[in-house]
Amino acid sequence: MALSAAAVLLGALSLWLYVSGQPPADDSAEAGFARDMSVHHAQAVEMAEIVRDKTESDEIRVLASDVALTQQGQIGQMQGWLDVWGLPATGTEPAMAWMGMPTQGRMPGMASPEEIGRLNDSPPAEADRLFLRLMIPHHRASLGMTQAVLDETDRPEVGELARAIQASQKAEIATMEDMLRARGGEAPVGGPGEGAEPMPGMGHGK
Repeated sequence: MALSAAAVLLGALSLWLYVSGQPPADDSAEAGFARDMSVHHAQAVEMAEIVRDKTESDEIRVLASDVALTQQGQIGQMQGWLDVWGLPATGTEPAMAWMGMPTQGRMPGMASPEEIGRLNDSPPAEADRLFLRLMIPHHRASLGMTQAVLDETDRPEVGELARAIQASQKAEIATMEDMLRARGGEAPVGGPGEGAEPMPGMGHGK
């Protein structure tokens, strides 16, 4: 009897180790997060590099440089996961389908092409304010995405990066709100999907 129980436990442990060692599926939360957050981060890098190169403010330049370097590095990490997992960099489903919120347009928090154009064309002081007003909701939306994958994933590398994004971007949101107020502006009010709360309707499993 004891030997039978031990055999069952050993079999269950072996199965768990086998399943936990498998790479995420193409329609998994992990793959969707890596793809969508890479796109989301890429726009943040674009905006940060625009303002970094035109600002006359040292504190804006430091912030923008940090955003650009940090998020570019995180893009490389997520693209590396997809490569190791044997998955393509882009999926066949719409953005945010892994969250049960498929969208054919811009993901929450992302700036429009017109806003990016304004950032490019604005004089330095105006560009500083616009950058902050665009980046605050951009970061807020990232918090929702990271919480959504944390609610789904059991992969340590994914959880570690999602928590790192949350910690850094929460701190940067507070910093940017202070910087915007110091420049006579008010932080934009968060819209749907732009907070730190989990987004509803999680769909796919692993």
